[in-house]
Amino acid sequence: MQRMSPKPGARITAAQARRTAIAAQQLGRPPRDSAAGEVNRGHLRRLVDAIGVLQIDSVNVLARAHYLPIFSRFGPYPAEVLDRAAWPARAADRTLLESWAHVASLVPMSTEPLLRWRQQRWADDWDTTGGRLAEHPGFVDEVLAVFAERGPMSAGDVEKALEAPGKGRPGWWEWSLTKRVCENLFISGRTAVSTRRGFERCYDLRERVVPADIRALPTPSEADAKRALIELAARHHGIGTVGDLADYYRFGKADAMVALEDLVDEGTVIPVEVDGWGQPAYMHADAQLPRSVAGRALLCPFDPLIWERARTERVFGFHYRIEIYVPEPKRAYGYYVFPLLVGDRIVGRFDLKADRKSRRLLVQASWVEPGEQLGPVAEHAATELHRMARWLDLDEVTARPVGTLARELISAL
Repeated sequence: MQRMSPKPGARITAAQARRTAIAAQQLGRPPRDSAAGEVNRGHLRRLVDAIGVLQIDSVNVLARAHYLPIFSRFGPYPAEVLDRAAWPARAADRTLLESWAHVASLVPMSTEPLLRWRQQRWADDWDTTGGRLAEHPGFVDEVLAVFAERGPMSAGDVEKALEAPGKGRPGWWEWSLTKRVCENLFISGRTAVSTRRGFERCYDLRERVVPADIRALPTPSEADAKRALIELAARHHGIGTVGDLADYYRFGKADAMVALEDLVDEGTVIPVEVDGWGQPAYMHADAQLPRSVAGRALLCPFDPLIWERARTERVFGFHYRIEIYVPEPKRAYGYYVFPLLVGDRIVGRFDLKADRKSRRLLVQASWVEPGEQLGPVAEHAATELHRMARWLDLDEVTARPVGTLARELISAL
C-alpha cells in the first residue's frame, strides 16, 4: 500500500479516492483464505476499530445486518465471536457496546464516552410519550427498580413484572408505555443492552453492562466529542465530504465543519479536491492511497462502505436504493439486494434470501452493471455466493432466471 500525505488543496483522481475509501473500510485485500485460520476475538476487535460501527437492523431474510460486514471482510467466521464481544456473560469481557451511533449500532467500547453528549441531550429532551407518564407518576423509577432487583429483562418481562399500564398492540410503531420507557432509558444512558433474546433487547442497569474502566473515563465536552467522532469518521472513510463524515455518527454538517476546521489546522485531516466530486473533500492524514485493490465481497445494504447512498453514487457511479418498502411490482432489482464489489468497482447486484427450510441460498434476481463483462462477473459472484452459503450452513445456491446476469450465473453455479 502506498501512503500519501498530500498538500492541502491537492487534486486527486476519482479512482484514487475510490481506492482510498475501499482500503479504509478493510475491503482492499483478497478474500481471506480458510488456511489463514479461524477468525477470533482479536481479528474482530481490529476490524471494528477500523470501521467503527456495525449497524443493527431487524431485517433477517439472510442474516442480521450486524453480522454481515464482518463476513464481507473475513469470509466465513463463527458468529459467536461477535456475540461474545457484544453480549457476554460478564461485563468485563464486553468489547462492543450497543448504542445510538450511526443509528442503532455496535461500537467499540472505547467510543462510549464520545456518545454521552447524545445520551444527555436525549435525557434533557425526553419525550414523555404524549404525556402518558404524567398519568403514572413514579413509573420510571419502578422500571429501574425491576432491573436493579432482577437483572437483564426485556420490555415484555418488565411489563409482566409490573402489570404495567398502557400495553401496546403488535408493531414497533405502536410500542407500549413500558417499551417506550425502556428504550428511552437505554438511549439516554441510564440503562444499557446486556444481551439479546433472539432479536429482542434485554436491558440492565448501565453499571452492570459498561465495564468500570470505561465508566471511569471522563466525559468530553460535546464539541470535543464531535471533533473526536469526525476524526474517527475520517479514518473509517479514508476520504469524504463534510456530509459523508457528519453522516457516519449522525450529526449536523455545521458541527462537523467546525470539527473539521480544527482537525485541518492540526494536520490530522487534509482538504483535497477530487476529480468529479464537485465539492470539497477531506482525507485523513493516515489514510492509505493504494495503487490497486484486490478485494471481492458481497455487501449488505447496511454496510458502512455504501450505507450513505449519495456517497455511493459519487464514489462508485452506482445508484443504489433499498427496496424493502417498495411494493413488489415497482421494485427495480429486488427486496434485499447485495452489491458485488470486485477490486475498485461494483460490478453487479443480487437479491438474496436464505431459505432455511430447503437449506438453499436463493438468488432471486441477479444483475450485471453496465459495461461489465457477463462471464467474469458471474464467476466472481458464484464464488462469493458459495462462500456465503457455507457460512450460513446452507447446502446449495439456487439462482432464479431473473435479471441481466441470470443465465450466466446459473451456468457458473
